[in-house]
Amino acid sequence: MPSGSRSGLLGSALLTSLFVAALAGAQNAPKQVTGSAPAHRMNELRLAGLRPGKDTASKAFELYGKPNGKGGPASGTLIWGATCQTQTLSIDVDDANKIQVIRTSEESWGLEDCAKLDPKTWRTGNGLRVGDPIKKIAALYGQPDSRSPSTRGGQRLELWYYAFDWAGADVPQVMEVLCTREAGGAPGRVVEITLAAPSL
Repeated sequence: MPSGSRSGLLGSALLTSLFVAALAGAQNAPKQVTGSAPAHRMNELRLAGLRPGKDTASKAFELYGKPNGKGGPASGTLIWGATCQTQTLSIDVDDANKIQVIRTSEESWGLEDCAKLDPKTWRTGNGLRVGDPIKKIAALYGQPDSRSPSTRGGQRLELWYYAFDWAGADVPQVMEVLCTREAGGAPGRVVEITLAAPSL
């Protein structure tokens, strides 16, 4: 066979081998994902054993007795205090006595009978409560829709805002979590949780 023909065949064989190798490599290579993977998301229905937009003040009375703080039925806000005046539970009710907003908070209101209540029950349905480390929020609910600086009583805080409209119109639509900021190597922690009904 003429040398020109041999070199032509060798060239064709080499090109075929390279093509097969490239094809195999492409099939075994990791697939490129377009877009991002769905983010971890979890909505919330309850806070302190109560469901905004569904439960009435009477259920709060069954769970925690008579409110012992400021406000009162006339103001539309009912407040309970616990752990010797360092944590509070408050609910806002509408004209039909239906709970619209539930809030647990670390603050002193000068309340009485604080030892009778246990704030360990004042947690969300997924287990978040005042005093928890900030990292627990993302572990339970994923990243918030927004994080922004906030203040309360002159204290610099951070607000984590969650909108739950993606979960449907019949569930609480908003949860806000106020946290202290990391300082001196100490992690931030939750100081207030607010869960609001769909109507707000």
